[in-house]
Amino acid sequence: MMEQNVYFYIGTYGSDNDKGIYLASLNRESGEMQLLSGTSGIENATYLDFDEHHRVLYAVSEKETSEVVAYSADPKEKKLTILNRKPTESSGACHVSRSRDGKFLFTTGYSDGRITVFALEEGGTVGEITSMIRHSGRGMRVDRQSEAHPHSILEDPHHKYVVVSDLGMDDVNLYRLEDGKLVTHREISLPPGAGPRFIAFHPSGKWLYGINELNSTVTVYAYDATFGDLKMLQHISTLPEDVILDNTGAHIIVSPCGRFLYASNRGHDSIVQYEIDTETGMLRAVNWTSSGGKTPRHFNILPGGFLLSANQDNGLIASYKIDKDTGRLESTGYTIEVPRPVCICPVEKV
Repeated sequence: MMEQNVYFYIGTYGSDNDKGIYLASLNRESGEMQLLSGTSGIENATYLDFDEHHRVLYAVSEKETSEVVAYSADPKEKKLTILNRKPTESSGACHVSRSRDGKFLFTTGYSDGRITVFALEEGGTVGEITSMIRHSGRGMRVDRQSEAHPHSILEDPHHKYVVVSDLGMDDVNLYRLEDGKLVTHREISLPPGAGPRFIAFHPSGKWLYGINELNSTVTVYAYDATFGDLKMLQHISTLPEDVILDNTGAHIIVSPCGRFLYASNRGHDSIVQYEIDTETGMLRAVNWTSSGGKTPRHFNILPGGFLLSANQDNGLIASYKIDKDTGRLESTGYTIEVPRPVCICPVEKV
């Protein structure tokens, strides 16, 4: 019998003394959420990644001298136990992810342009650094792009290339991972001032979608996994046509069925839904839904067909039921309060 609740961790901005990572549950039927516990001892736990096989939660500490922390994670015991912590040797680490074979861990240093690769040891503890590279360059915006700012790093579904979005350089960079070393493969330049932030692959592996923070757009790419190449197909706004306001794009997710894409707006404080043309990969915006709070930095899709949005500036996490036929978001009316939430990390994948 399937358990009624699904668990998720919440990363937040907070000091070492605050509860920086929270555990919560979501009712699979109603979308009601409940806070279960909180863990202190980590500053600015702004991104989380859960390893289901080893039951390990990885968290980056976004600070001047950044760290990555590995926790033994048992939601039913409602506690996190530190396995180990390692300096990333970068500043402002804001993203963490794993290679698909589970052998390596990646982090990005937004403040100093450094990208770090760690070996993962037996049991999921963080091992030694196997590779470090530093981006160098700038974009057109003096206020946000005076230097390189790698924001996210993900390996492709084919386990061939690693993709880095650099907000400061207006570039998406592809690397080969060779024995734990990142080897430069290709660099894709976006329109000046775009500010690429995060990416999501289509389940088919044929397309890649990137949200651009600074000009509030989503870019659609055709992805060639054989040669490791991206071809830009479309740039589409994350905002309604008649809306003009200060806004930055934040996060992006493709639905597990591959028919819908969602992206969040900070300023408009909404989540935009696109329909994906399953023949071409192209997008059509169909709906905007209030994020249920202010500044939705992150959101995620959980089992049961629910989307949860983390609203950083007013501390609300809101839940929405996803219509399985239309992809539309319908508010459940349930929220929970968490100080400065910035990441939703499910324990169980969709």
